[in-house]
Amino acid sequence: MSPASVPVPRTVLDASDISRALTRIAHEILERNRGADPVVLLGIPTRGVGLASRISERIAAVEGQSVPTGSLDVTMYRDDIGLKPARALEHTDIPPGGIDGKVVVLVDDVLFSGRTIRAALDAIGDIGRPKAVQLAVLVDRGHRELPIRADYVGKNLPTSLVERVTVHLTEYDGADAVLIADKTPATSEQPRVKTNGSSDARDEVRF
Repeated sequence: MSPASVPVPRTVLDASDISRALTRIAHEILERNRGADPVVLLGIPTRGVGLASRISERIAAVEGQSVPTGSLDVTMYRDDIGLKPARALEHTDIPPGGIDGKVVVLVDDVLFSGRTIRAALDAIGDIGRPKAVQLAVLVDRGHRELPIRADYVGKNLPTSLVERVTVHLTEYDGADAVLIADKTPATSEQPRVKTNGSSDARDEVRF
């Protein structure tokens, strides 16, 4: 494929946009749950973990106390585990004290089909019994295949199925940005594209 035919991504959120979105989400979490006491943040690898850590820092700055924060690997709970190439297992880290009786806020970068979140709910069921489970995402791009809705959204981004949404975070990519571009058609010379750790974006690799 010639370089001219490769889709050029455009930036829909820059670093300052992402920072403001995460600050707003942190305040909304505190408002809805009347403080930080009942809250546990669990990021879905990869970039959901980085986002959860940033939200935790913002909550601590407001409340003056840290919020238990961890990660939740959903790989073995996915309903497409036998249909797509094997994925490397990610890390699950449940904070001390567990999740029983807590308000667990799942944090992910992109909400798409909803299948990643369904898998996360199954994973949580094997770990404990929270009081409630809420969902925070940086980007909701629509096209849900399951009745799943985010409680906290950084940006609602209408997309078509021929577009790819990619989240870049400084912790993993050296810079903060949310990019959108048409999907590049697969060719015999072009390897399968791996998204940048976007867990629900992994659902969209269908070419």
